[in-house]
Formats: sequence, C-alpha cells, structure tokens
Amino acid sequence: MKQTSLYEIHRAAGATMVPFAGWEMPVSYAGTVSEVAAVRSMAGLFDVSHMGEVTVTGTDAFVQDVTTNDAAKLSSGKAQYSLLLNEGGGVVDDIIVYCRGENDFLIVLNAGCKDKDLAWLKSQADGRPDVTLVDISEDTALIALQGPQAVEITANLLQEPGITTLKRFHFAPRELSGCPVTLSRTGYTGEDGFEIFCAWQDAPLLWNLLTDAGAISAGLGARDVLRLEAAYSLYGHELDTDSSPYESGVGWAVKMGKGSFVGHEALLSRVPQKSIVGLRMDARAIPRENYFVFSSEGMQVGQTTSGTWSPTIKAGIALARLESRFAEIGTQVSVDIRGRLVSATIVHLPFYRNGV
Repeated sequence: MKQTSLYEIHRAAGATMVPFAGWEMPVSYAGTVSEVAAVRSMAGLFDVSHMGEVTVTGTDAFVQDVTTNDAAKLSSGKAQYSLLLNEGGGVVDDIIVYCRGENDFLIVLNAGCKDKDLAWLKSQADGRPDVTLVDISEDTALIALQGPQAVEITANLLQEPGITTLKRFHFAPRELSGCPVTLSRTGYTGEDGFEIFCAWQDAPLLWNLLTDAGAISAGLGARDVLRLEAAYSLYGHELDTDSSPYESGVGWAVKMGKGSFVGHEALLSRVPQKSIVGLRMDARAIPRENYFVFSSEGMQVGQTTSGTWSPTIKAGIALARLESRFAEIGTQVSVDIRGRLVSATIVHLPFYRNGV
C-alpha cells in the first residue's frame, strides 16, 4: 500500500486507515457524521494527495482533442471540469484541467484511474511529437480545505484579504509559511474553499498550519457523504466506460459544438436510454449502491449507483441510474433494501446546495 506524506500525521491523530485505490488513507478521525458537520458549518481538511497529476505541454490542440469540455475557453489561471471518453463514448475518467499558460496544462486524475488514464493519454499522444506528458504525481501533494470558513482561514494565513476574490474554478500561485503553493478555488464537497497543491515534502507543515488555524481533519468517509449530498458523480459509481456522459449525470461537461474529440462520433449516434436521478427515502432507511429500483407498478427500472444516510438532510439519499421514462421529478419508486421494498421519491438535484 502506498502512503501519502501525511500518513504519520493521520496515524498520530488517531485516524482509522483503510485501503483505497492502492493507498492507505484515513476514512475518519472523530467520526464521519461530526466531520460532515464540520465541513458544512466550519472548515474541514482532506488529504487528497493520492490523486494523480500529469502535465501536458507543447500544444493547446491536444487537450481540446482528448477532452469533452471546450478547452479553448481556458486561459492562464483558469480550470475546467471535463471528461476523457473512449471511442465508444463511455467515460474513461472525469478530470479537472488547469491552464497554466500558453501550451501548458495540468490535468488532475482520479487516484484509482491514474495509471490507465496516463496510458490512455500516452496512446492518444503517440505520433504527436509536439505533445509532452509528464507524471508529477509522486512530487505533488494535494490538500483540500473546504467549508464556509475555509476562505477566511486561508486569507488570514496568507495575510492577503484579496485572495477571497479569486473566482470559482480559478487558481493562483502563492507562498504559505515559506512553501510555494497553488491555490485552486475548487473542491468536491459542495462547499466553498481551496484545493492546495504543494511539494510532497511540504504537506505535513501545511497540514499542521491549517489545523492550528481551526480546520478540522476529515476523512474519505465524510468526503463521500459530502459529494453525494452535492450530487457529484463519482467514477466507478455514476461514471464508467459503458455509460455515456448523458447517462451519468455529467452531460453538461460535453460541448458537442466545439468540434471533434475522442468519443464525439459515438455520442452523435448514441441515444441516451437512462438518466441519473436523485432519490430521497420516504422512510428511515439507508440505500447503498447497486440496490434495485422499482416503479410503482413493480417493474424494475434501474438501480442505485451511490447511497448513504445524509446527516445534513436527515434522510437516506441515493443517486440512481433509471430508465429515462421513469425519471421525472416527483415520481414515486421503491428501493429493494435487503429484500424489503422501501418507498422513495425522485427529487431535484443536488440534495444540498450552499450557493457554490
């Protein structure tokens, strides 16, 4: 199992460590429910150094060719959520693309997909000598500071009130306690805050600096509940190589009008048959992934892709991939929870929104 540079800090803090995508990561410290509450009301701190990072230099055209969003809209200091697709229009991974300058990009990859993503990107770059790909994951740590107090904590530490004006999906280089960092106004929790890129060896100093300033350590358990409350699709759950972006809740990240990209032709001919919807349980029950969903007439119409008890909503919630004709808001369905059919309602997404 790989370990991030914050591993010893997690252990010293009493974190429960679990294997995740080949890494030994903290799933919780004081408990998932209290950590979710800390992020929703104050500021939580996550170690996401297991994510992959690859630089792409040489030409702007390559990034436009291999991603679904319109990279032509990026300029230095801007970031963009996007997707990598296979030739059949299925999702290879969801990513964030950072434009660092002309012909200079950073792509952040999901931890469990990093190796296959890098191989896929290299295959696409084959025969293009103008493209240089460099995996910088082993040298790069990533810390996420999320919550309503996150920006204030960062501004106070920097002694720079102006950092609060950095826009969503923008990023900027700074120095924090003598450590060069990149502050990105992004996150995966549905809250405001920053994701902080730094050198691998600098992460422990910065982690202690942020917790001393009031940030609460939070683990992967809280992160998953938070992203589900915010209805963010997760690779291996809502996203996979067999489902198109339109069947995975991320069709908005596909810009068909920008011109050809990998998977473009397949999407032109694929008619989406299913949709990602939000389910709120009508009774106290906890849905998990891969539970079958039935219509009011008793017909199986899909299954859940993610599910949990939401401490913020105070209800069981789930994302589910259903046949589109049964996906209307307000529709009553049933979820098979360990052999018991429990009523649920299709609701508007996200389940929780704080204005981000």
